[in-house]
Amino acid sequence: MEEVTQIATQATELAYALDTFYFLVCGALVMWMAAGFTMLESGLVRAKNTAEILTKNVGLYSIACIMYMLCGYSIMYPGAYEGGVFQSLGTLGSGLLGSADNDVDTVLAGDAYYSNLSDFFFQVVFVATAMSIVSGAVAERMKLWSFFLFAVILTGFIYPVQGFWKWGAGWLDAAGFLDFAGSGVVHMCGAAAALAGVLLLGARKGKYGPQGQVNAIPGANLPLAALGTLILWLGWFGFNGGSELKVSDVGEANAVALVFVNTNMAAAGGLVFALLLSRLWFGKADLTMALNGALAGLVAITAEPLTPTPLAATTIGAVGGLLVVASIVMLDKLKIDDPVGAISVHGTVGIWGLLAVCFTNPDASLVAQLMGIFAIFAWVFGTSFVFWFAIKKTLGIRVSEEEEYEGVDISECGLEAYPEFTSAE
Repeated sequence: MEEVTQIATQATELAYALDTFYFLVCGALVMWMAAGFTMLESGLVRAKNTAEILTKNVGLYSIACIMYMLCGYSIMYPGAYEGGVFQSLGTLGSGLLGSADNDVDTVLAGDAYYSNLSDFFFQVVFVATAMSIVSGAVAERMKLWSFFLFAVILTGFIYPVQGFWKWGAGWLDAAGFLDFAGSGVVHMCGAAAALAGVLLLGARKGKYGPQGQVNAIPGANLPLAALGTLILWLGWFGFNGGSELKVSDVGEANAVALVFVNTNMAAAGGLVFALLLSRLWFGKADLTMALNGALAGLVAITAEPLTPTPLAATTIGAVGGLLVVASIVMLDKLKIDDPVGAISVHGTVGIWGLLAVCFTNPDASLVAQLMGIFAIFAWVFGTSFVFWFAIKKTLGIRVSEEEEYEGVDISECGLEAYPEFTSAE
């Protein structure tokens, strides 16, 4: 009997170690998405703005980590106030993490399946992803330090509140809203914040003509953009796969495998159908549309990668690929300037992903999904607009016309990403 107990104890501890390790590896994959966003955005902006884009992305990631440690995590996951809208202000003081974690007795009692700190690490890279979405949409004309100030606000306060509504067992979760890995909580959140900033910021000089024409402003490095997309594609396996939370038994291992397959198939469907639509619409196979199509497929499947079959996941991604092309064209007609298509990829397709849950998950409610879409967008867009407006009236959010013409690398960073190339222009 003692030997059986010892074997059971070892099995429990091994499962805990395996699930913690899996969580950490998936978190590292999501952290690698920061490199993907950095490369994608750097490739889709002009050479004279590249260094500033690089600075924004490494800066926002670090700010997100610090703010989520100080207060964001405790706002989102205090372990109380289930079904509520906001946490008690008393939870803010618990945000500063210590080194204590689950002890052996807690694990053996079945009260913990993975390290608490591994959970924090996995969640903090998600909030950085949401802020990365904003970076691309406001590229080439926003003041760097105004952007960093907004990063403090979004990652420390705006994102965690709506994150609590679903993943912290708040009122949206109680209402039946489903969002497996964050089509709404992460992607639509980032897009809503970006849209508020773009509306106040205005378009880049020369993007739109006086007669309503849309002037293309090509990116400087499409190989870099393609590399960034593939890095994001890889990182998304951690994004969706890690959201299963466990892998240490047969059922969970099979679920993780299905999530990986569906994530991959949705991306493939999104890319192919965005490429086909661009060929039919523009007469050319537009690489940037293809790249955004892959990302659109990934965003679309993120709300529910577990219940669809691989064919259904491909279809969901394909619809996302079609939608992103149409959305990018529509936003340009509305003179909403988004250099990388972030609002379309993460916002328009994020909404589609949340609605698509109703087609594959029998537990989904269209009313609950629509409620979640409206609530998240209203909260994030409304609060972001207020803070962007306040920053605009105090520090300002847009560089001068001369600085924009010369490139924000020099005015904001004092150096150039491609000095030999730009000096020869």
